[in-house]
Amino acid sequence: MRIFVEAATGLPMILVTAAVTAVVCFWLLVAVGVVAPDSFDADADLDAWGMGGVPVAVAVSMLTVLAWVFGVGATALLVALAPPGTAAWALRLAVAVGAPFVAWRLTCRFLRPLRRRFPDKRRPSRPTTHEHLA
Repeated sequence: MRIFVEAATGLPMILVTAAVTAVVCFWLLVAVGVVAPDSFDADADLDAWGMGGVPVAVAVSMLTVLAWVFGVGATALLVALAPPGTAAWALRLAVAVGAPFVAWRLTCRFLRPLRRRFPDKRRPSRPTTHEHLA
């Protein structure tokens, strides 16, 4: 347990741990009805990142949690197996930089089946009256 806590709260993974804390707080606010889960959809478009078709909060939350899981897991392995020193810290930094890229690829893959559950609200199913008159 000590290794896990050290991995999650040590530099540089403490930054991702703080992001996961923000994600958990956001979803708790959603659960009690203070915030809507699609409250960020007007602010960001994730289509270019391959994560479109679901609410932004869902995509970013999944990305953040997966980056944390991979980052903390790999960092815990490094803490347990690598001797302390500059090389170990450089490997921990590389893990912190690489974990979001791995998480991004998996997030894109995991979100693909969820797109059917979130219909696109931006495109109307029928033409508007202005399009009929043109």
